[in-house]
Amino acid sequence: MSKNNVIFSENNEEGNLCMDLFVRKNKTFGFEEYRKDPENIMGWYKIGNYSGKIFDTKEEAYKNACIKIKWLKKRNEDC
Repeated sequence: MSKNNVIFSENNEEGNLCMDLFVRKNKTFGFEEYRKDPENIMGWYKIGNYSGKIFDTKEEAYKNACIKIKWLKKRNEDC
């Protein structure tokens, strides 16, 4: 499995949820949602299962993230 290159990351106000926007080696884009709980020493873990979605542009990926991730849409005028 090839590693994705994160090009943008945004956290919620509490700092326990995060959305990463990334570009793949084949120049397609995607996003994923993560969570971090204070009692879990393992750090961030994936909760969204969105990383398999493929977009041609970072703008398309971000717009879809805004649709799927409710906290992102609520706090961001760009959504």
